[in-house]
Amino acid sequence: MEHVTKRLISWASLIDAKTLDQARTTAEMPFVYPHLALMPDAHLGKGATVGSVIPTLRAIIPAAVGVDIGCGMIAVRTQFAREQLIRRDLAALREAIERAVPLSAGHYNRKIVATAAPRIAELEELAEAKGFDPSDYAGHWRHQLGSLGSGNHFIEVSADEEDRVWMFLHSGSRGVGNKIAQHHIRAAQRLAKQWWIELPDPDLAYLVEGTPEFTRYIAELRWAQHFALLNREEMMDRVSRQLAEAMGEEVEEQERINCHHNFTESEVHYGKRVWVSRKGAIQADEGRLGLIPGSMGTASYVVRGRGFAPSLNSSPHGAGREYSRTAARKTFTHAQLREAMAGIEYRDTDAFIDEIPQAYKPIDLVMEDAGELVEVLHTLRQIVNVKGD
Repeated sequence: MEHVTKRLISWASLIDAKTLDQARTTAEMPFVYPHLALMPDAHLGKGATVGSVIPTLRAIIPAAVGVDIGCGMIAVRTQFAREQLIRRDLAALREAIERAVPLSAGHYNRKIVATAAPRIAELEELAEAKGFDPSDYAGHWRHQLGSLGSGNHFIEVSADEEDRVWMFLHSGSRGVGNKIAQHHIRAAQRLAKQWWIELPDPDLAYLVEGTPEFTRYIAELRWAQHFALLNREEMMDRVSRQLAEAMGEEVEEQERINCHHNFTESEVHYGKRVWVSRKGAIQADEGRLGLIPGSMGTASYVVRGRGFAPSLNSSPHGAGREYSRTAARKTFTHAQLREAMAGIEYRDTDAFIDEIPQAYKPIDLVMEDAGELVEVLHTLRQIVNVKGD
């Protein structure tokens, strides 16, 4: 833990100057209280640093939540053992999952399946209660529920240190959440211009509690967060069905964890109620279970929070990029990707070069930096990996 300034505390031992400058700028916003907590996986983001925990008094910076509202992880431990799984046709399992879950940006379901219908009804009821129509943002949002997306989103079948098989996936609120986020980022920027508010970065534009714009943002933000949570549940149901078919018996769920890492909650820290925006960070209150993935070829972790107050009860959400997507494509090759993914069943394509493990910070270093924030309960290693282009 390093006190970079009075208002910025960092747990990142591996961080570049631009990222640190960006975090320092955000920390100096007048309503940040008591300080910004910078996680070990921190890297440059839009407006605010990815891997930062930003507590604010009576204001929220929409870009500091991120455009994939509610993005996060879900993991389910099954009754199966690794030895049972690896005797199956892993390529067939991967392909079955790829057919069951729409992958890649812009791809969504052609029809609403039985497991999705009650979740969509729940989201319709929630939107009505919050006084807005998600179709104003994305007319096909119902068909997005149960779709993965692209980038660093993934579905994996893994095994832990006791060779127990887990299903593990990463996704958020898809296109509808992105449209909601972009709308409110623009609204905050418009208000800043209207009131002649000078900002160090236009993406640090904020909404003030008590205004109609703030109230609407919170309502739609919470809806999008719930969409993201149900989206992960829907995909997990589909992955479970494919795994059951591959194994020849129904999945018996032993344990389940579902957590956001791009979200805002109202919490009390250092004696004051604040809005805590975690942009690439998970809640790590004492005893709370969480999930921290590595890259597509490295370990992921099931953790338990330590409730460390200076971190605002938070921890990192993953490995964190060390190379931008463009830089990764210029630096690494398809052959290096194949080498990094040796022993893991995955779709072998150069579309994933920008997701090569070497493009990310070493997850072991991130977890070492996070030692006072979380306790590691399980280490998961991939057997099957599914990603969108």
